[in-house]
Amino acid sequence: RLCALGKGQLTPGRGLTQGPQNPKKQGIFHIHEGKHCVYVLFRDKLREIVGASTNWRDHVKAMEERKLLHSFLAKSQDELPPRRMKDSYIEVLLPLGSEPELREKYLTVQNTVRFGRILEDLDSLGVLTCYMHNKIHSAKMSPLSIVTALVDKIDMCKKSLSPEQDIKFSGHVSWVGKTSMEVKMQMFQLHGDEFCPVLDATFVMVARDSENKGPAFVNPLILESPEEEELFRQGELNKGRRIAFSSTSLLKMAPSAEEGTTIHEMFLSTLDPKTISFRSRVLPPNAVWMENSKLKSLEICHPQERNIFNRIFGGFLMRKAYELGWATACSFGGSRPFVVAVDDIMFQKPVEVGSLLFLSSQVCFTQNNYIQVRVHSEVASLQEKEHTTTNVFHFTFMSEKEVPLVFPKTYGESMLYLDGQRHFNSMSGPATVRKDYLWNPRNTTFVEN
Repeated sequence: RLCALGKGQLTPGRGLTQGPQNPKKQGIFHIHEGKHCVYVLFRDKLREIVGASTNWRDHVKAMEERKLLHSFLAKSQDELPPRRMKDSYIEVLLPLGSEPELREKYLTVQNTVRFGRILEDLDSLGVLTCYMHNKIHSAKMSPLSIVTALVDKIDMCKKSLSPEQDIKFSGHVSWVGKTSMEVKMQMFQLHGDEFCPVLDATFVMVARDSENKGPAFVNPLILESPEEEELFRQGELNKGRRIAFSSTSLLKMAPSAEEGTTIHEMFLSTLDPKTISFRSRVLPPNAVWMENSKLKSLEICHPQERNIFNRIFGGFLMRKAYELGWATACSFGGSRPFVVAVDDIMFQKPVEVGSLLFLSSQVCFTQNNYIQVRVHSEVASLQEKEHTTTNVFHFTFMSEKEVPLVFPKTYGESMLYLDGQRHFNSMSGPATVRKDYLWNPRNTTFVEN
């Protein structure tokens, strides 16, 4: 198969292609090879953009060559030309309906779409979107190293996805700082003749220099309409909300008076009425001790899962954490859970190839048929025994039936409970993708869907 990669250039099919270079079809990508997942095809495209080697043995040489790109880095943001939101807009078609081989990669045993695969695709799409925003036409390779800093929010508005209908992703840069960018992404699935929204995601990316050692400036953003100004304003609000949430973290500040009362009342409800002792604890009806809601796993980080900068791909970490979190919710609730929201995934430290990845999952809050799961990720090298935290993941699941209450025993578990409650309460009710939130790059206005 031949796929168009540029102006009139044809090459044997690589799976991911960009459409004709005209304003109406700029940034339109299609998946042509059924044997690959989207993130693999994105990874090939990203390797092309940064000049990374596809051969693990050559990765050191490839990274040495990137040192030569330092001259293309801007000394200040004022040196960089401003870009429009439409300049970074990307659409990707995932033809699950017509490609059985591709469908197999995304299929669950319940005949739904694997959400872990979707997380990998969103991570890759977010990075590629930012490279489109910061594209330097005079350079063959990009001097920037763009990495995922934070998954701010992912909201689902449908319980499960059909593996037999095509899926479309779209994304664009919606806010920029000096060295960071917010990316808005949506996912749609074909129903009849119409693509309907099923997911809304917000990621934060950061730009670093060509060796991924220090920050680098990104192109400023031009706002061309009131709707784009509103998107940018929302990005500013998101930044402020993250700062406020971090400043009130239970790792920094004591619980509020209301939260303290909640924990004390839970404690009192577990005291054995037959004794007058703070040590004698019994579970209330339809309840589970938090310590009995844990699952753990171990992954060896092989070169196959590396990103374009030869660290472990963030999407892979999210997929593994999600799958362990799903198994935890399934085991706890006794029925198949559905993911409702993902939020506040901070990539605190890169994971090196060859590391041992330890994942620990725990139910930390429940309400009705909702299960809040926290997955803690830490790594250790083969040479060192010291463990270092790399990520903390927060997943909100909905079970098919009402689930037991989860009760903490210790003060530490009580803080986990309150943190889980905070994340659950940050979910704005049943997830829906707002109709006024679907941005159209063709005319820089919002589209009713």
